Amino acid sequence: MSTGFKAGFIALGLIGGSIAKNIRKVFPDAYITALNRSGDTLDAALKDGIIDHGTMELDDSFMDCDLIFLCAPVDTNISYLKALKPYLTEKTLLTDVGSVKNKIHTAVEEYLPDCVFIGGHPMAGSEKSGYANSSGHLIENAYYILTPGKNAEKKHIERYETLVRKLGALPLTLDPGLHDRITAAISHVPHMVAYNLVRLIEKEDSPEQYMKAIAAGGFKDITRIASSDPVMWEQICLENPERITELLDKYIDMLEETRDLIKGKKGEELHDIFENAKNYRDSVHDAPLGPIKKTYVIHLEVLDEPGAIAIVATILSSHGISIKNIGIVHNRSYEEGALRIEFYDRESMALGIADLMEKGYRIYSRS
Repeated sequence: MSTGFKAGFIALGLIGGSIAKNIRKVFPDAYITALNRSGDTLDAALKDGIIDHGTMELDDSFMDCDLIFLCAPVDTNISYLKALKPYLTEKTLLTDVGSVKNKIHTAVEEYLPDCVFIGGHPMAGSEKSGYANSSGHLIENAYYILTPGKNAEKKHIERYETLVRKLGALPLTLDPGLHDRITAAISHVPHMVAYNLVRLIEKEDSPEQYMKAIAAGGFKDITRIASSDPVMWEQICLENPERITELLDKYIDMLEETRDLIKGKKGEELHDIFENAKNYRDSVHDAPLGPIKKTYVIHLEVLDEPGAIAIVATILSSHGISIKNIGIVHNRSYEEGALRIEFYDRESMALGIADLMEKGYRIYSRS
């Protein structure tokens, strides 16, 4: 990109703020303008030196941008399309950051038929939201899916791919429909499964809530993503219903097949299903590149005595390692080690393992 690079942002939340921070880091002299409904967010971004101009409504600062990023919810992004038309020039590439693509592509074709649009989906995120939680490193080493619109030529796609690489992400160009089917399979349906497993336990639990008290291990791992934002997932379901329901139907068929094999005591067939699934799961790349945020967790053996947790925490803090969560695991039918420690990132976990092993602790970790 040239040193005169200019970017505009519609909404400056977690993803928009992170991309803006990353652009500022890679292109220090870039001109960045942002529209946001919260003046406090704009003030913070201006104070941080991330944006050069902030506004609560579209103005001339959006004229002649190299890229304009739509970073609000899909319906909000669509509401800005007509208003953006006067600000788009021949060099302007319009993009978004949403996890569902068909709806925004259809809207762009309707309201901006001459626009060069390439949908974008940085497959990274956080359980926290808003500009205050954005990071210039959020999308680094994450897949960044591009979905070119009908007016996007090879030169436009290559230009965007080059930017993505400079920002430290991994560009992957897909058809919008294929993107929505892939994300339905690896993100949307797993979230539906997790939410409904939690519903099942809640419904089947005893008045004393023994299931809730004992739940740990596999249950907590497989339902972790049920703690995601309900508003966001309501929107995703309404934006990608055909592909989610298609895959849910296939998943239900598989569950019914498994149920029938269990009822029929078909051990060999069950074993084949489990073994094939295990082999495929074990072949999945162990890297935080997908849409479901990876956790960095270890377990270790500790003596049941006063101060045991404090000693471990002190060892880690003395080396500047931040702990996201720490606690005793009471149900260890699935995992080894009484103490569970969750770190913020892979590097912290690796340093923590090294420090604790040096002190003689036995560590258990799994992908």
